[in-house]
This record gives sequence, C-alpha cells and structure tokens, in this order.
Amino acid sequence: MAIIYVPYEHIDKEQWDACIDSAGNSLLYARSSYLDCMAEQWDALVLDDYKAVMPLTWRKKYGICYLYQPYFTACLGVFGKGIDAALLNDFLQHIPAKFKYLDIYLNHGNFFQLKDFQLYERMNYVLALQEPYEKLFNDFRDNIKRNIKKSEKLNCVVQKDFPVEEVIRLATEQSRDFAKLGEHDFGKFKKLYHLLHAKQQAITYGVFSSTNELLASCVLFISRQRLYYILVGNHPNGKTIGASHTLINAIIKDHAGKNCLLDFEGSDIPSLAFFYSSFGAAEEKYPALRFNRLPRLLRFLKK
Repeated sequence: MAIIYVPYEHIDKEQWDACIDSAGNSLLYARSSYLDCMAEQWDALVLDDYKAVMPLTWRKKYGICYLYQPYFTACLGVFGKGIDAALLNDFLQHIPAKFKYLDIYLNHGNFFQLKDFQLYERMNYVLALQEPYEKLFNDFRDNIKRNIKKSEKLNCVVQKDFPVEEVIRLATEQSRDFAKLGEHDFGKFKKLYHLLHAKQQAITYGVFSSTNELLASCVLFISRQRLYYILVGNHPNGKTIGASHTLINAIIKDHAGKNCLLDFEGSDIPSLAFFYSSFGAAEEKYPALRFNRLPRLLRFLKK
C-alpha cells in the first residue's frame, strides 16, 4: 500500500468524492465541494488510487505552513473502507514535514489508540431517527416536553426554508462573545449553503413568535442519511420560552421514521451536551490531534 501526498491541483475530485461517498465513515465535510468552500487551502493524502483519503486543510502564517480545522467543519481525518489503527497511524506519519503545527479533528471512524501519536477525545451527540415520532418524543426528558408545550401555548410557529441571511444575522450576534467568526467566514458559509440548497441538501428552520420575531433558528444540511445541525442562531427573547426545544422537536418530527441520524455537532460543553442528550441523543466520540514541530522558540510562544 502506498500513501502519497497530492497537492490540490492534482486531486481527482471525481475519484475523491466517490471514495468519500462509499466510505463507512462518510461525512459531508470531506466532499471536495465542501472543502473548496470552507478551507483556505487544502491538499490531500491518498492511498492506492483513492482507496482511502485524508484532506489536509492548511494555512500559512509568517512563512510557516500549518494544518487547521476550518469553521463549520466539525471533523475530517481519514476516510475509506477498512480503516484501522495501523492505517490511521500510517496516514498521520505521511503528513509532510513542511506542516510545522497541526491542530485538527479526526472523525468517529478514526477513534483508535495509536502507536506513534497521542490523540485526545472529543464528544459529539447523534440521535437515530428510525423510530416513529411518538416513540422518539416519549424518550425526551420531561423538561424538554414542558418547554415545547410552553412555546406552543405562546403561539410560536415553525417555519422552514426562509432566507439563510436571517439565521446568519442571529448567529453573528450570538457568536461575538465567544468565537472569532467574521464576515468572511459567514460569507463562505453562505456560498456553501446556496450550493447545497440548489441540490436540496440544505434548509433553514426557525421558530417565530406570534409577532413574527425569529426566536430560534438553524441551518440543516442533509447528506447520506445524516442531518447536520450545522449553524444555530438564537435570539435572547426565545431563551425562556422553549424556542430552541421546539426547533429541534420540529426537525425530529419531520424526519422521524427515516433511516438517518441527527448530528448535533458537539458538544464538549457540559450544558450543551446535557441539552442534546435530553432529546435522547447518544454519545459519538471522535479523536483530535495537536502536534507541534515548530522551531523551539516558536514552539514556546505557541504554548
């Protein structure tokens, strides 16, 4: 088996996407069109004519190349069939030495202990939607059910497929205190949304008050039996009246009985983890890698 480094301009995107789509750990984030939208630059590691692949999303700062995790891209890593610890270890060994710093998230199909690399654990939550809605609803914690009823009593209504700019507006306001997201990042996301929406793989969900104020909203991406709760925008006025609870309930109700997973995209934050698990979602662990081979002085500063 031969793993080779392939610069972006030489990647065969048709073979790349075929590998991603057929992989047992397939994720939308790894498709070439998604990476083209969200990554500043990306190259690849490829095994034996695209039997397995690993995107390398990278930037350059002060003349130093490094691997990073693009926004709205929860995890990447190695994709393909029959991935095991030895193969993952081999892929990581083939990351070119020119990348002096790595801070990347791998996927749930890469969750192994490795011989040469120390991975650390991150947490996602997913909800299987195969059961009828009534069964799924019965598995909600009581506080979720109470908040949904509270929202209904206040005549809040769910709307779908309204302009994505409304979700982005709320998300921008919400993210100012804890994220470094800027207009450029949301602009790339908007481009991605419209690309997927044209393929019927993206839709907006929102909970509106009786006066038509948007209280809770999200963008949902849909691909290969997985629903991605990808971008959330909430208004403070909806916090105490169950708007977010009603939003997620609407998504579950629309897709109940289907062979798909609702992917909550996290979280390592205990309060969010509890919130998602309250809908009956289960843990889906995935690994991450932080690796520093910067020159000694820069290595110290990076800490």
